[in-house]
Amino acid sequence: MDPQQQFLKKSEEAKDLFIPHLSTDPVVFGFDQSELKVLLLQMTYRKQWLLPGGYVKKDEDLDAAAERVLRERAGISDVYLEEFAVFGKKNRSEFYFEDFDESLWHKQRFISIGYYALYNPDNANLIIDEFSEKCEWIYLSQLSEIELAMDHREIIEKALLTLRERISYKPIGYNLLPEKFTLSELQKLYETILGKELNRGNFYRKIKNLGILRKLDEQRRGGAHKSPDLYSFDEENYKKALENGLNNW
Repeated sequence: MDPQQQFLKKSEEAKDLFIPHLSTDPVVFGFDQSELKVLLLQMTYRKQWLLPGGYVKKDEDLDAAAERVLRERAGISDVYLEEFAVFGKKNRSEFYFEDFDESLWHKQRFISIGYYALYNPDNANLIIDEFSEKCEWIYLSQLSEIELAMDHREIIEKALLTLRERISYKPIGYNLLPEKFTLSELQKLYETILGKELNRGNFYRKIKNLGILRKLDEQRRGGAHKSPDLYSFDEENYKKALENGLNNW
C-alpha cells in the first residue's frame, strides 16, 4: 500500500477518536556538542519533516495528549513539557494535504497547541511510527537545509524565543545536562540558548545564589588544567524554582 493510501485508511479508522480541529505540536529541545537540537520526524508521505505532533482525543486532556503523542510517535516519556503558544492561521495544512480530497478531515482548518520540552538526547531510545521514515535529532544550525512542512519552522522559532524569555525567571538544565556537570558546561548551555556569551564570574555567582545546585565531592578528570568541580541539581529546590520562579536571578 502506498503512503497516501495508508494515510487515508488510518484516517478513516481514527476520525471518530479525535477532535477534528485540534492538534498538539511538541518542540523537543536537546543539547549536544555545545549545540541545541530539535526532535523531528521525516514523513513517508511527501518526505517532509515535521514536529512529532498529533491530534487530541475526544476524552483527553491537552497535556495528556502531548505526552501520549511524544510517546507514540518518538518513544519519549517522562519529559518536561510546557505549553507556550497557540497556532491557528487559516490554511495551515492545506498545501501539505493538497493531494487529498477536500473532505479529508485533516485538511480542514485546525488549531495547534505548541509545547516546548527539554530532553537529554542520551536518554532517548527513539522509535519510528507507521507514518514516518525517520525520527532524528536535528541541530538547529541545520534546519535551513531541510524542508519543514506546514508552519512547523515558525513553531520551532517561537519555542526557542519562549525558552530564551523564560530562562530569565525559570531554571533550565535539569532535562538537558547529564546528572553531573561543571559550571562551565552549565554556562555553555545558557549561552547556547541565549545566543550570546555571558561573563563567567557573574554567571557563577548568580547560579550559585539560586540554591538549585549541589556541589559534589568530585572533579572532572582528564583536562590539561585544574580539574573543575562537579555539580548536580538539587531536585527539590529546582522544582520549587520551576513553580515559583527565580527570585535572585
